[in-house]
Amino acid sequence: MPDDQVSLHVWRVPRRAVGAAMLRMAFARRHLSAVRFGRFLGTGTGSTFGPGDTDLTRWAAITVSDAPVRFPVWDEIAAQWARVDLEPLVSRGEWGGRSPFRPTGRRPDGMVLALTRARLRPSRALRFWRAVPTVALEVASAPGLLARFGVGEAPIGWQGTVSVWRDTADLTAFAYRQPEHRAAIARTPVDRWYAEELFARFAVLDISGDHTVLGWAADEKERNER
Repeated sequence: MPDDQVSLHVWRVPRRAVGAAMLRMAFARRHLSAVRFGRFLGTGTGSTFGPGDTDLTRWAAITVSDAPVRFPVWDEIAAQWARVDLEPLVSRGEWGGRSPFRPTGRRPDGMVLALTRARLRPSRALRFWRAVPTVALEVASAPGLLARFGVGEAPIGWQGTVSVWRDTADLTAFAYRQPEHRAAIARTPVDRWYAEELFARFAVLDISGDHTVLGWAADEKERNER
């Protein structure tokens, strides 16, 4: 069996093309016929996870396939784009009732990407949104964070994050040593925020295109390339 080709695709569209992007989202499934697993996603800053956090000029897709995937219908309206090729290292939980990533268990030396996604229980959403801002403030200043943004299959109730870290040590330090994030992890099974959730960690094999589409600070990109 060939190795999985896992990629995160991100596009920045000009405001005049927002309508065209939303139309493509409406017919997203037909663009995923050639992949084993795929989701098109809206994005946001990841600060509040509410409707006000939505960024209608940036769109994303995650794909698992046997060969590299391109989306010309998105490329043609994009002002900027980036693709991150990934190796699954750890994956827990399900996405739409499936476990889409097959982890290798390898310990990488370089950059890692963390992906979280969840479907909120409507009755628990308010508690979740109240807990998010303090965690978001922590992650924004976390050592080793290179880029981050929010993702979701819908503006409300389908929440997720993408974050890129300098290495596994920095990601682990944030996840288990920052007090607000550690408290949020502890509250998750108690408050039962999620009807379904998934966490995955990947080695970053390659980043092509414009790093800034990922929310990458210019000085971090230059530092990483040295």
